[in-house]
Amino acid sequence: MSFSLWAICLWIILAAVLAAIPSNDNHWRRAYFLIAIGVPLLGWVTYENGPWIGLVALIVGASFLRWPVIYLWRWMRRVVGS
Repeated sequence: MSFSLWAICLWIILAAVLAAIPSNDNHWRRAYFLIAIGVPLLGWVTYENGPWIGLVALIVGASFLRWPVIYLWRWMRRVVGS
């Protein structure tokens, strides 16, 4: 297993721990932090392990950050639809 996959596994553990801690802002600051760390990690995983493993990592990350993804999807539909 490559070091980039270990890094993604650590990102998943960090995301689970941060989700378990109570927050006043509904975890949005933590989500921004995880996105800022996760995007370069996703590129690294895709570069080292290929596009299929990168796609799996993207799906796993989106499952942890589902609300930012839902809001992004709604915003994109609103912008494209108007």
